[in-house]
Amino acid sequence: MYQAPEQLMALNKANLEAAVRFAGIALEGAERMFELQLKAAKSAFADGVQQAKALAEVKDPQEFAQLRNTLVQPSLEKATNYVKSVYDVAAATQSEINKLVEEQVSEYNKQVVTALDKLVKTAPAGSEVAVAAVKSAISAVNSTYDNLSKSAKQFAEMTQANVEAATHQTMHAGKKKAA
Repeated sequence: MYQAPEQLMALNKANLEAAVRFAGIALEGAERMFELQLKAAKSAFADGVQQAKALAEVKDPQEFAQLRNTLVQPSLEKATNYVKSVYDVAAATQSEINKLVEEQVSEYNKQVVTALDKLVKTAPAGSEVAVAAVKSAISAVNSTYDNLSKSAKQFAEMTQANVEAATHQTMHAGKKKAA
């Protein structure tokens, strides 16, 4: 099938826009991850300084044991929250990328169906069966893609629930141990 230069230019422009959107999503995700890591590093440094000062003031083993118990829980909570935050940023970025991919697949499918409809109008008699078969194949592929997409979303939701449960359990176990 022959495409006019205008159609090719429009296709190239659409592909460029999609690539720019994808790059923007990736960069925003990287920026959020960097900010999260920077905050965690600053917090870890401040905590380390505070803990070193507290250790320097310890006078006997009993005081050391008490200090250790008071330092463990906040550190465990911060580490758990950091891991959860990393997961949240990664999941949010992945969700945005998935949304972009779904939009692109949907648009591509519309273009293919439109092209097939144009082809049917100019095709020789009897080719309707072949075009219908191609449309049927596209429909089957779309159905499979939708099912895979739904499964991926369910898996992501299940993973999110597991991360939250593990976070809660870790925090709860740390509080019991410190008590």
